[in-house]
Amino acid sequence: MPDPVYTADRQIWRNGQLGEGARLIPEETAIALTYNGGTYAVMMGTPQDLRDFAIGFSLSEGIVQSPDEIETLDVVELDNGIELRMWLKPSSAELVNERRRHIAGPTGCGICGVESIAEAIRPAAIVPKGRTFSPSEIMTAMASMTLLQQINIQTRAVHAAAFWTPAHGLVALREDVGRHNALDKLAGALAQAAVPVADGMVLLTSRVSVEMVQKTAAIGAPLMVAVSAPTALAVRTAQAAGITLAAIARSDGFEIFTHPERIAVPQTPGVAEATHVA
Repeated sequence: MPDPVYTADRQIWRNGQLGEGARLIPEETAIALTYNGGTYAVMMGTPQDLRDFAIGFSLSEGIVQSPDEIETLDVVELDNGIELRMWLKPSSAELVNERRRHIAGPTGCGICGVESIAEAIRPAAIVPKGRTFSPSEIMTAMASMTLLQQINIQTRAVHAAAFWTPAHGLVALREDVGRHNALDKLAGALAQAAVPVADGMVLLTSRVSVEMVQKTAAIGAPLMVAVSAPTALAVRTAQAAGITLAAIARSDGFEIFTHPERIAVPQTPGVAEATHVA
């Protein structure tokens, strides 16, 4: 497989002077997901953790309900990309044949190429209540991501999605040039390990769009935390799915947009309204 990081020679113009040097940048590869011999999607992504990506994409797209429905999965390197070849059990194969489409997505495309508005804004799965979390747990979880983002440490150019529980800390972290791909890779890793998702939170280094909420709902996590702001549709979708959405997470705190009852924030007179943002 291609190395996920590439060394590029470049000229540097800084402070009125021209210099030369090398810089590590992330690789970007065309990745085709095929089912039973037919292409379903072509995404641009980072060539790493591709088995996780294939399984997570299949789960979040609703193609399968369990990794067990994928009978075989082969990662095949081609001259101009990588093909993730999956053969499904007969019941799942019938479903994918009905939904099959050919799409060429830009980097990290989340819902490119869907055939109807209804499919693009499909209702997210309803997430069980799960446990509650303290603000300190959320802050600890977000801080734990930094040192484990190995590709981003080298390149400063990729997203990460992670899963954290109070009992085990950071359970899994996946990186990709596409934020949707990173979350799909995380979903695949969690599904294969049979992680009890009701006990933890999904962490994102990106903004929160509607498809990120849909994918988190497919995972079944009760809480998602992101460093950037959500879109309005993402907030409405998280509210309907029963997901607690916290965003704009910084070293000094975060903002809660939906279902604040899962976060045990100490109530101080006069600041309660500022703590929870609906």
